[in-house]
Amino acid sequence: MINIGPRSSVAAFDVDAQNCFTPLCPDELPVPDGHEITDALNSQAKLAQYRLGSKDAHPENAVWAATSKRPQLSPVVGFENSDLHWNIHAVPGTFGFELLEGLPAVTEYDFFVWKGIEPDIHPYGACFHDHAEKRSTGVVEFLLSKGVKTVVVGGLALDYCVKVTVLQLLRSGFRVIVNLAATRMLSSDTGHSACQEMQSAGAVFVNNSDEIKVVDEPCLSNWSH
Repeated sequence: MINIGPRSSVAAFDVDAQNCFTPLCPDELPVPDGHEITDALNSQAKLAQYRLGSKDAHPENAVWAATSKRPQLSPVVGFENSDLHWNIHAVPGTFGFELLEGLPAVTEYDFFVWKGIEPDIHPYGACFHDHAEKRSTGVVEFLLSKGVKTVVVGGLALDYCVKVTVLQLLRSGFRVIVNLAATRMLSSDTGHSACQEMQSAGAVFVNNSDEIKVVDEPCLSNWSH
């Protein structure tokens, strides 16, 4: 059991929990069992004072779009904010763009990020729009303004957007807990490597939210003066 302190200092982060990253969209970027994380994301949110979310939001004319000549995972040349070719995914207005069924509406989150709308920019992490991490999405600033110390993270996929978001949060000074029940990996090779990288950087892993304990703070109105 991991004690993460008072609920008021805890945030939960749903990273790119979208249909496009599940078998529901087999022509996009289907992560095995990616559609099965909703309950775990909702469970971890109950531990937190704040719930954050992010979405990929990509145009169909993206420079990183995979083709027969430039297959998925081949390198992108000439664009500093796009590194690999990917199948087109998360186009606004499509089913793949939508959050997984059972998650809140985006307007019900305490903070929400859309990333990657520019055709030449394909970020992974949800804390910065660019690969050099100079253009903030506002996530770090929001968390700091609310006094958050610990962020519990889940979403899709573990080996890409979740990993980079976790590393960005760690570099920003937060304690980060990765909830394995609330995430899935695109492949076992990259997934296990990602876990090692996150753990080496200071991330803590739990199998599910039952392994996390928050401390309920006393009600000030009941204090005697």
